[in-house]
Amino acid sequence: MAQPPVFVLSVPETPDDPEGSQEPSPYDESEVHDSFYQLIQEQSRWAAEEGLELQQREPGPGALGASGDDHQALLGPEGVPVHSTATLRILASMPSRTIGRSRGAILSQLYNRTVRLRRRAARRPQLRDVGRSARPSLRLYDLELDPLVLEEEEKRVLLVKELQGLTVAQRDHVLRGMPLSLAEKRCLREESRTPRGKRRARQGGRGLPSCCSQLQDSCVLALHNLGLVLLSGLQALKPWRYALKRIGGQFGSSVLSYFLFLKTLLAFNVLLLLPLLAFIVGVQAAFPPAPPASVPAFTGLELLTGGGRFAHTVLYYGYYSNATLSQPCASPPDGGQCPPEAGGLPYNMPLAYLFTVGVAFFITCITLVYSMSRSFGESYRVGSTSGVHAISVFCSWDYKVTQKWASRLQHDNIRTQLKELLAVWQLRRGPRSMCWRLRRVAVLGLVWLLCLGTTLGCTVAVYNFSELMIKSPGSTEREGALLALPLVVCLLNLGAPYLYRGLAALERHDSPVLEVYVAICRNLILKMVTLGILCYHWLGRRVGTLRDQCWENFVGQELYRLMVMDFLFTLLDTLFGELVWRLISERTLKRRGKPEFDIAGNVLELIYGQTLTWLGVLFSPLLPAMQIIKLLLLFYVKKTSLMANCQAPRRPWKASHMSTVFISLLCFPSFLGAAIFLCYAVWQVKPSSICGPFRTLDTMYEAGKVWVRHLERAGPRVSWLPWIHRYLLENTFPIYLVSALLLAVIYLNIQVVKGQRKVICLLKEQISNEGEDKIFLINKLQSVYERKERSRAGRTEEAAMPPALFTDDGDAW
Repeated sequence: MAQPPVFVLSVPETPDDPEGSQEPSPYDESEVHDSFYQLIQEQSRWAAEEGLELQQREPGPGALGASGDDHQALLGPEGVPVHSTATLRILASMPSRTIGRSRGAILSQLYNRTVRLRRRAARRPQLRDVGRSARPSLRLYDLELDPLVLEEEEKRVLLVKELQGLTVAQRDHVLRGMPLSLAEKRCLREESRTPRGKRRARQGGRGLPSCCSQLQDSCVLALHNLGLVLLSGLQALKPWRYALKRIGGQFGSSVLSYFLFLKTLLAFNVLLLLPLLAFIVGVQAAFPPAPPASVPAFTGLELLTGGGRFAHTVLYYGYYSNATLSQPCASPPDGGQCPPEAGGLPYNMPLAYLFTVGVAFFITCITLVYSMSRSFGESYRVGSTSGVHAISVFCSWDYKVTQKWASRLQHDNIRTQLKELLAVWQLRRGPRSMCWRLRRVAVLGLVWLLCLGTTLGCTVAVYNFSELMIKSPGSTEREGALLALPLVVCLLNLGAPYLYRGLAALERHDSPVLEVYVAICRNLILKMVTLGILCYHWLGRRVGTLRDQCWENFVGQELYRLMVMDFLFTLLDTLFGELVWRLISERTLKRRGKPEFDIAGNVLELIYGQTLTWLGVLFSPLLPAMQIIKLLLLFYVKKTSLMANCQAPRRPWKASHMSTVFISLLCFPSFLGAAIFLCYAVWQVKPSSICGPFRTLDTMYEAGKVWVRHLERAGPRVSWLPWIHRYLLENTFPIYLVSALLLAVIYLNIQVVKGQRKVICLLKEQISNEGEDKIFLINKLQSVYERKERSRAGRTEEAAMPPALFTDDGDAW
């Protein structure tokens, strides 16, 4: 009868190392598991053969090599040769594989039972000495006979008891820091939880009935769920919660930059509106002035013109009082006057109006500069495309995503990113000939001349029409005539970009990024020149013709009408420029492609609308609130039109610096121009004498001087406030000093970013060199090991060769 088969568990072991002298490497753990996997496969195969006796394997050279010499090359589960034990020991001691081992060394020793049992393999009884029906499994043998297992189980019980003594937050923090697998952490968390029966016993010992405890737990759980529902509802109210990820995944970072810029403008307007509501609008609404004798009825046309009944509300400058506001006191019973302290703290409305607008602009300026410097640093820090292809391929997927729609969205996002990265390499072309370059320069010069000529023609048209509106006697009396100038301006701003786009088709730029930048530059010149003509029209011409009227209200209404008409024309452009054009191209022209999203035109519309808001803050404090409503509506309208009527760019490109360009254009031409306009209105233009908080002053800035005179007469306790006003506000040197410091900060931020870019390049080179050093070290170790193996194999063959062979060879010689 054949002998039972012999199971040999071959695990390489270093004999010269004492037991427990070195921390086992992760590779040894995987080798032991692979050996157990082979043993299980053999047992399953023998059990399937039902009564067939197998021949015992004869020990051959392979077996000797497998169990005799520990320096022989190891074989993986598929028979693929791997590195030697010495090489693996060096790899296991590398810094990248030993990070975090010292943090949980004590706890990790409790869970490497398989590796420790490897060292006791020589003392285990072989399976051939035990009958097949009475062979215990290795796991049962370990649990019943090995004292190390009992000791580890006792340590595990102690660990669970220690975890039970901690709070839930501390327990989760400790378990999160343990170098264990998720399954083991989950088991420890379940074992360390307090059982429900013990919890009830504790509560019963304290005298709390079980029904009250259940009711309390139910109330706490219901409140917790209600809070989660409210929090998710607040998150869902954000217009960019899910839409931005979807837009970025389907249309790329170039189209996404428009919506990110819209989100930034929304934050700027909220930051600008809060102080205006708190210190101007809210206070004046709490202390309304006396209503006029006749208030016009609401007709609905005010929604477009901004006049009529709206002129007698907190929307415009003329509604605000020039008096000191205070709480009225009740009349004394004796008929006397109220004491001075009965009215409460007085509130100087002119001073509050001037300083609130100034502080709001200063906060906006600081936020803009900070955003620009931060965006500049991030774009040039992350914008490099060298070496990111492998990262995008192997490290972009988020394995925590479980929902189907989220995984599809992430798939689209990664695919779009790869298209944008590969498009950068496609733009690299060879050198051009001299004739091609001359032809290119001639075409560019001709297109730029036509574009500048169009801009000049639009500027002349706006100037002549504004002069015509001044000369017409009834232009300010008829409500419908007030919409003429905003209508002309919006028509020119809508038609000129289409002409620029047609001329840009002649240029045929190789880079889509350059094409967008050129379109932004041309549209920006048109809109800024048009706004400059309008500012001259308002402060240079209208002030003289409206001396007996409230010209501040007229300027505020003009800006209101421009904002409303700009929003309406944006909607018309979205309807006819995207929806109708898609229908025509699909049904009439039989084209499959949809129109692309015009990034340059839409971004310039946002900058233009924000400039109108900054220009009108002084004359209409609630204009930022209207801008917020407009931006929210634009977000939903543009998102819906983009998903339904537009397609992804035919030439994908990565917009790494686009946000920086948008913030820079918003800061310098837009905000700087609005600040100059408002400073001129505050310091130089005489206010109206019949309305507003500065009606009795020569300039708006004089309200600060009047306040300083009152402080000088108040006494020596507030003498430092007039000194601050005289030497810091009236003197021009601090203003120039602050401007110089601001420019210095911007310059230093630019230099710091340049330094960071150099450091990042050096770090990337160092990482590359470290990788090459590791590869070189592994190759050297492997070559040394192979030489030793060849020499040892040669000595083994010489020792195993019979002496007769040497005799025959000697005789032959």
